Order: sequence, then structure tokens, then C-alpha cells
Amino acid sequence: MSDEIKRQYVNYFFFKTAPEWRRLPAAERAAGQAEFAAVVTEWQKKCLIIPFSTVGTRGDTDFVLWRISERLEDFSEMTTQLLNTGLGKWCTTPWSFLGMTKRSMYVDKHEHPGSEGRRGRVVPGQHKYIFIYPFWKTTEWYQLPKEERQQMMNVHIEAGHRYPGIKINTIYSFGLDDPEFVVAFEGDTPAEFIDLVMEMREHKVRTYTLRDTPIFTALRGSIQSVLATLG
Repeated sequence: MSDEIKRQYVNYFFFKTAPEWRRLPAAERAAGQAEFAAVVTEWQKKCLIIPFSTVGTRGDTDFVLWRISERLEDFSEMTTQLLNTGLGKWCTTPWSFLGMTKRSMYVDKHEHPGSEGRRGRVVPGQHKYIFIYPFWKTTEWYQLPKEERQQMMNVHIEAGHRYPGIKINTIYSFGLDDPEFVVAFEGDTPAEFIDLVMEMREHKVRTYTLRDTPIFTALRGSIQSVLATLG
């Protein structure tokens, strides 16, 4: 396989509907949802879009679109169309995280089966839940020798391998967005993810975490089922 892997742009784009939306006539809401869903469906022919609902898990968002494309312009063009739909006009976008794929410098010897090019591209699974959060390291972390950082990351990575039901997706946001990384863990059992995170909190590498919030727990669905949670 060639060492040259075409990197992807990845975006987690969150929407929040205004309370007034729920007081609109049912027919108007249905038409707005259908128009929004049609735009998403059309764009799914050009890039990868996976919808998730955050209704009931976050108070500041209602749903999120996980978008993956080789063109940054796709996100701008798509969002313009979405916000001009009958539903989009009632939405705010409280959070958005942007990054790119990149080969990790820490996982060459710890590659998960089925991963593509040492995670040089994001390949989403089919899991029910996703746990998304931005991530910042301290300045001191980047001043450590590579060997010392690798040793600490090996402990972190090995712990992850003990939870095979959890799949990690990492993007790099340096210079593109406020975070340094954005991580999204896919899984079917939230309890398994809690146990993994609790174990990782005890690792030495944790002392070099500057910030890793906000955290979003979302439920996967079709665009139609996700929009149906809006009422």
C-alpha cells in the first residue's frame, strides 16, 4: 500500500432548534424537516454524513452531523443549504469542531485490525452511540522527548485494546480550529466507555491534559429518525 493516503476533512456540526419551532403547525414542521432531510440525503451522495441525536443527553444541542469529505468547501456549501431550509431557519449552531485526518505518531505498533493506513483516514463503524469531545494538551507535553511521550501513550493505547467494543476516531485541529484534537469514540455500551475513561484517568499521561470538554453523548439514526426527536 502506498504511503500517500489522501487525508480527509472531518466536522462535527451541532444544531439547536428554537423553542418556538415546537409550537409551529404540525404540517409546517413536517415540511421543514423533510426539506432539511432532503438536503442531507443529496449531500450523502458526495460525502459521508452520519446523523446523531443529542435530545435528552445535552441541553445545549439537539442533533449533530458527523461529516467527512475530501473538500473543505463541502461543509460550507452544505451548511448554507441546510440553514436555508424550513427547519434550518429555526436552528442555531452552538458547536462545531473541524479537523483533518493524519497518521498518528504513536500507534504504528498498536494498529487496530481493519484500520486504514495507521488511522490516516476515518472509517466510521456501525455503533449505536458516539462520544465526542475536543482535546487540548499542555505546552509541557510537546517539550517532552518523543521516547517519553511514546512510553506514556503506550500505556494509554494498551488500555484501549482491553475494550474492543469501543472504537476511537481522532482528528487533528491544529491551526484549523480552537482544539488541538477532536476525539470521537463509537460504541454500543456506554458503561464500557465509562470504564475505559475511568481507567485512563489513572495514567500518567493524564497530567498533560489541559482540557477535554465539552463532552457530547449522541445516539445514531437516520436523518429522518434523528429529526423526529425534535417533536
